Amino acid sequence: MNADQILQEIREVNLSYLMLAQNLVRSDREQALFRLGISEDTANLLAALSPAQVLKIASGNTLLCRMRIDDDLVWSLLTNHSKEGNDSVSRLHASILMAGRHQEAA
Repeated sequence: MNADQILQEIREVNLSYLMLAQNLVRSDREQALFRLGISEDTANLLAALSPAQVLKIASGNTLLCRMRIDDDLVWSLLTNHSKEGNDSVSRLHASILMAGRHQEAA
């Protein structure tokens, strides 16, 4: 994959992310804040963007979304495939940890 293809992929991801985020904010604000890990101010901005603004913002060369999993413990919980069948417990624990971090950031 060359540099131009990577930039095009970033623009497509940005557009998809902005459209998803805007739809989530407009349909279920509380879920959007939690699932996207954004603040009330960011939600307000997203909800107010026109289609032209969404396209303009998405056309940049910088990825707008980021990985929220920046902790070894959370990665371990999400990637742990134990033989005891505790995958759902591990995923629940990881979700709780990430939700707590969202509350700290807000």
